[in-house]
Amino acid sequence: MSHLFQPLNLGNLTLSNRIIIAPMCQYSAEDGAATDWHTIHLGRLALSGAGLLILEATAVNPRGRISYADLGLWDDRTERALATSLTAVRKYSSMPVGIQLAHAGRKASTQKPWDGGKVITPDNPHGWQTIAPSALPYGDEEPAPDAATPEQITEIITDFVEAAKRAERLGIEAIELHAAHGYLLHQFLSPLANQRSDQYGGSLENRMRLLLEITDKIKAAVSDNITLGVRISATDWVTGGWDVEQSLVLAKALEERGCQFIHVSTAGLSPLQQIPVAPGFQIPFATAIKQAVNIPVIAVGLITDAPEADNIIASGQADAVALARGILYNPHWVWHAAAELGEQVTAPPQYLRSSPHGMPSPIK
Repeated sequence: MSHLFQPLNLGNLTLSNRIIIAPMCQYSAEDGAATDWHTIHLGRLALSGAGLLILEATAVNPRGRISYADLGLWDDRTERALATSLTAVRKYSSMPVGIQLAHAGRKASTQKPWDGGKVITPDNPHGWQTIAPSALPYGDEEPAPDAATPEQITEIITDFVEAAKRAERLGIEAIELHAAHGYLLHQFLSPLANQRSDQYGGSLENRMRLLLEITDKIKAAVSDNITLGVRISATDWVTGGWDVEQSLVLAKALEERGCQFIHVSTAGLSPLQQIPVAPGFQIPFATAIKQAVNIPVIAVGLITDAPEADNIIASGQADAVALARGILYNPHWVWHAAAELGEQVTAPPQYLRSSPHGMPSPIK
């Protein structure tokens, strides 16, 4: 019996297996609203047999989008659009759905990746003035963001809470706060981006404050039916930046506040990062955090092999694995993993005939 296909509890949410589809931006929204592309894309992933599908980074306000084509959840219009896609997907899939709530901070106002991904200045119709903890750009040649005022920080907290309430109305079962990859909440955590002198900057306690306040307020605003977790970058891969030691302190603080899972990635804060990319290179960070907390920890990053993924769980390195680019390339990765490990996953009856000849069916 494999470990990868055993159930996992994330708060009150029970996953049928330990394979999670990580958030992947599609840059295909219209003024924040989901489109037919999202229905097609999410529908395909919802038939994959994974334990949980987490929707892409979803901006809590227009200024928080990475690009002008990012998905959002900040008003009735964006809520209705996402409801349309989710209703269609749920007609044929019972897979639990989560959403990653995000604000891009200084990494906002960019072109779509396939259009170059470069910063769009505020004088362009598709651009706007970005905001961050401090007036420090991501790259030396980029325009500086505005340093957030205390009043703007309060508004951002409110925007996260309101988006969380909208997510619950949509029937979404899990919320993941995006505090990774150099976006706003990560910017507040890292001393490389946060040089404030008020209660949100300086000490580790102060740099963690925004994320912890958002966690507290969302916990108070949604029901116990909603699972709340956080995605972090465990290191900036830059000397003097955010690192695993600070991540351990943060993880314990999140657990104390009722956070129900931690999704461990790395990097994205600085163009100076030096990343030793290799299969499973981020797993040791997940393991370090798992040893420090008693809530589930999700590992992610170049996990492509089913026996490898099973071993990550079996050896106690993490409680679940997340796939992103790998499942875009192979939407039936979970089916193939089940066949290889002698397991079964739920799939629509229309696909039952796809079982390899002479092998036990990996789908049921």
